Amino acid sequence: MKLCILGGGGFRTPYVYQALLRDQGSPRVEEVALYDTSQDRLEGMMLVLSQLARQFPDAPRLVPATSLEEALAGSDFIFAAVRIGGLAARCCDERVALDLNVIGQETTGPGGLAYALRTVPFMVDIAHKVRDLAPNAYFLNFTNPAGIITEAMQTVLGDRVLGICDTPSGLGRRVAGVLGLDHTRVQMDYVGLNHLGWMRRVLHNGVDVLPQLLADDEKLSVLEEGMVFGPEWLRTLNLIPNEYLYYYYFNRDAVRAIVDSGKTRGEFLLSTQDNFYREVLSKGEGAVDYWRETVTARSASYMAEAKGGEQGKPDHVDQVETDPSHQGYAGVALGVMAAITRNERSTMILNVRNRGTVAGLPDDAVVEVPSTVDANGVHPLTTSAPNLHQIGLMQQVKAVERHAIAAALTGDKNEALQAFALHPLVDSVTVGRQLLEGYIERIPEIAGVLKSH
Repeated sequence: MKLCILGGGGFRTPYVYQALLRDQGSPRVEEVALYDTSQDRLEGMMLVLSQLARQFPDAPRLVPATSLEEALAGSDFIFAAVRIGGLAARCCDERVALDLNVIGQETTGPGGLAYALRTVPFMVDIAHKVRDLAPNAYFLNFTNPAGIITEAMQTVLGDRVLGICDTPSGLGRRVAGVLGLDHTRVQMDYVGLNHLGWMRRVLHNGVDVLPQLLADDEKLSVLEEGMVFGPEWLRTLNLIPNEYLYYYYFNRDAVRAIVDSGKTRGEFLLSTQDNFYREVLSKGEGAVDYWRETVTARSASYMAEAKGGEQGKPDHVDQVETDPSHQGYAGVALGVMAAITRNERSTMILNVRNRGTVAGLPDDAVVEVPSTVDANGVHPLTTSAPNLHQIGLMQQVKAVERHAIAAALTGDKNEALQAFALHPLVDSVTVGRQLLEGYIERIPEIAGVLKSH
């Protein structure tokens, strides 16, 4: 089988390749086409991947490509993690919002909408190319904001596009870990949109163990979500929110923390990532170790503002998961591929078309819910209705996402203004207009998308 990785020179690529190296099932991926617009990034990542492959005599063949058409042609699966505008644009996503005292984060709030505006046209164009060059391929999207991008691409490729995010499954693993349970025996009752969801029950051998966790201060104190939200708020909600809901529940605290820190996540990554690509080729045999060191430093500062620290100076060491073999979103991607090609039926939380799964949202809206995957494709599981708070927030954010998609595909500034002004983390027409003007001024890719109106 052939896997195409779009954004093949990116930091996530080794995770995917390591998952493929460990996979000994049949059929398996034999060829990995790596596409990236940067030759330097591609060369650096090829060095890292080739060193990872040395211990595996049957390692999938690596084929670097700067031709998009060649990379896509004949693919069985396509994995995408691209960043239109690069980290420089991400820094603008954050700063334009923060300058207006609005949350600056790459997927949540106005920063996520700015990211979507410049990314949707590119990804929809990719979808058309996939339809022509690899019509039978499944498209595994990790490009953020994953829910918006997946929904836009489904207008072309339908259910063959699904969004992958490791946040919900990572939550399940961590909960199982602090309770001393086998995470493979745990099922989550989870409902939401990408980066906007709630774990309502945790079932182990048919018994909900979430109440046991919520009642235990010691266990909550080592769970990342317990640190982010605090035990009292988790017990008040009687569930565990996706960690990105921190930006909703503690909005003012988050804005103040990021502003006071002096450095945004994007600015931190811009400096560390640029250093990596400048130096990796000179590391020779140490390229893999250099990548691991850089990834460790990146991960340590993830959501630092929610955990009492700041970028580059985290106060909190991430919870260590008990299963060293877990492979994050790469493992989710491999699980999807194995379920489809080998009929290894599996249940995982994915971004998929709603089809009546969540009452109160359109059938063609992308939601993040437990789904069964097998040789017949992806099937979202029936779930109980969200409560009024949950469905109200989901409906509001979904409406905003659809305005953003419309703006990206038509160039209509009025659609873009509605997306910014109606977002619950903006909640102001005046600020929404200032955000729109700021992003057009600061980010050329957004100006190009909206130039027709």
